[in-house]
Amino acid sequence: MNNIFKSATAIIAIIVSLGSTASSGVSLDAANTDINDKASLQNGAKLFMNYCSGCHSLQFLRYNKFTEDLAIPKNYVVENLMFNGEKTGETITSSMPPDGATRWFGGVPPDLSLVARYKGTDWIYSYLRSFYPDSSRPFGVNNRVFKNVSMPDILWHLKLSSTEKEFNDSVRDIVNFLDYVGEPSKLISPTIGFKVLGFLLVLLILTFLLKKEYWKDVKYGKWRVKS
Repeated sequence: MNNIFKSATAIIAIIVSLGSTASSGVSLDAANTDINDKASLQNGAKLFMNYCSGCHSLQFLRYNKFTEDLAIPKNYVVENLMFNGEKTGETITSSMPPDGATRWFGGVPPDLSLVARYKGTDWIYSYLRSFYPDSSRPFGVNNRVFKNVSMPDILWHLKLSSTEKEFNDSVRDIVNFLDYVGEPSKLISPTIGFKVLGFLLVLLILTFLLKKEYWKDVKYGKWRVKS
């Protein structure tokens, strides 16, 4: 019971922290993500770990889970995507100390495990592409989707080194990965759903035939000849 209470408290804290970043009245661009695009998910995982995991954690996802689901070689993950000395069975944590985050950003960056489910993929996609120069802000940038955000434009180097299309595709891959993180079961749920429906259909046919067999006596009676 204590563990359930702690988990519920953690989820509420995440939702509250994400809710504090809400904005309204902003026209969002369509992310057009595809969770079945394995190459996009693989690239999104690599980009997230290299650009985002320094500040943001994914406390509901384990390294070995996305390694298996996205078919990324384990050696590659260990050598290139794990920076804090974790084990592959552990969840993805941020390397930023909480006290340092509070001094530098005014608060601890939120965990992003559920951000795609809470904010939506269009919001994340638009947000990551909406930074613009603003000398009045501590990091010299502001954001059209989230006004006066405390986060720097972490993808600025990627933006400068890519064409506009390449950059948009990279952001889309990151968003696609976060969509997967929010509900990993979506990778297999359609397949399981069809299997369940097929099983129920076969069960329905068998149940109908069994019903007819059992009700013969009720309909005709053992003492009556079937016409």
